[in-house]
Amino acid sequence: MSIKRALVSVWDKTGIVDFCRELSQMGVEIISTGGTSSLLSKEGVPVIGISDVTGFPEIMDGRVKTLHPAVHGGLLAVRDSEEHKRQMEENGLGYIDLVVVNLYPFQDTIAKPDVTYEDAIENIDIGGPTMLRSAAKNHAFVSVVVDTADYGKVLEEIRSSGDTTLETRKRLAAKVFRHTAAYDAVISDYLSNLNGDPLPERLTVTYEKLQDLRYGENPHQQAAFYRKPLAAQDTLTTAEQLHGKELSYNNINDANAALQIVKEFEEPAVVAVKHMNPCGVGIGESIYEAYSKAYAADPTSIFGGIVAANRIIDSDTAAKLSEIFLEIVLAPDFTQEALDILTKKKNIRLLKTGELSAARNRESQFVVTSIDGGMIVQQSDVHSIEASELKVVTDRAPSEEELKQLLFGWKVVKHVKSNAIVLAANDMTVGVGAGQMNRVGAAKIAIEQAGEQAKGAILASDAFFPMGDTLELVAKAGITAVIQPGGSIKDEESIKVANEYGIAMVFTGVRHFKH
Repeated sequence: MSIKRALVSVWDKTGIVDFCRELSQMGVEIISTGGTSSLLSKEGVPVIGISDVTGFPEIMDGRVKTLHPAVHGGLLAVRDSEEHKRQMEENGLGYIDLVVVNLYPFQDTIAKPDVTYEDAIENIDIGGPTMLRSAAKNHAFVSVVVDTADYGKVLEEIRSSGDTTLETRKRLAAKVFRHTAAYDAVISDYLSNLNGDPLPERLTVTYEKLQDLRYGENPHQQAAFYRKPLAAQDTLTTAEQLHGKELSYNNINDANAALQIVKEFEEPAVVAVKHMNPCGVGIGESIYEAYSKAYAADPTSIFGGIVAANRIIDSDTAAKLSEIFLEIVLAPDFTQEALDILTKKKNIRLLKTGELSAARNRESQFVVTSIDGGMIVQQSDVHSIEASELKVVTDRAPSEEELKQLLFGWKVVKHVKSNAIVLAANDMTVGVGAGQMNRVGAAKIAIEQAGEQAKGAILASDAFFPMGDTLELVAKAGITAVIQPGGSIKDEESIKVANEYGIAMVFTGVRHFKH
């Protein structure tokens, strides 16, 4: 076998002229369509128009040009089948040995803010995927290229032996089916959402690999980092790494957790995260003040942690950040002076996110969680609450300052693993109890961490109190106000205890479980 005839039809024309010129110099006949054919001709590469092969003009604005037996017979014929050979000869059809196709830019089209439905539909490729699938199915005999990165390898093998190896054809075929599956998944997702059906009877998700990771949570686990199509520009998947070692699996999880929390705040805010939970959160008039509070919240746990800021990191903040070991600092940007300070640390990872959108302005996305044998899907939790929506359930209403701290604590506890308790005072967390099997246990941890700072602090709970025992702890610690969802059959017991100790308590009516 050898490659004698190639069909080339590409939207992304990167490198295609040089690729086809070399094929032609090796004696390969090139068939092409529309814009690709015009470009090759203009560049002096010999090319045969598709209409000369099919005997039929390109019609309907190019919608119909390759959907023809002269194309698909040449692609699908089994070369060692006598019957197929006979039918090819009887019908005057020629074999096609190599297909080079990439597709209409549907994803790029729907990413445009002003895209119309008509434009989106017009950019659904039909002939391209059909040719790719035909060639990939018949990879025992046909080479198929969908990725410009494979041009060099294919040319190298043709130069060497006149054909590609079966191993290469299998690899290229697998890439084609991944590509067309992803292409169809984006179209399916677009149309499903457009029709108000984001959780259809069949759900196909697709992601593109950003990088292989050294390992997963532990060294014996393989891992890679993927990005979903049309990811928002203020996510970890679109962040630019300015300095430091490659991100690890655990780095990515922790950095994403920190980023989600810091987006809750519109004022300057800094979040320190360890093992997916915040160990310190602070807000202030400046990002320096916010970091100072986040650090003071838990100067022990922040060591080796991840820090996220929602403002540009300046030189003063960078100098303070550089005083301890941190795995990652991520922020909308860094001043040059800040970079000069932080890049003196060889291993610290610096991530530039660009401007962050506040959580209240974000649309809910769908979150996919793998389970053994399947997955579960839910909307992301982007709920936020205003002071006017809170229900005061105790005799004493919270003061203006308590109300401010309650709303601050509520934004943080939403992102702490359940069962979760957060204590806050003076625009910073002073105690965090995370991931406990009961709420009393979470409260004990938070109160113990806060120590004397618990006196006069507020408490935020991600879910209701099933009984009054947590409020007893709250009262003994000197906490003055509580925010919780409410909804327990024993709410009245908790309210009674709060009233006995003069604690102000408000209900949100919303639970924030995070498992």
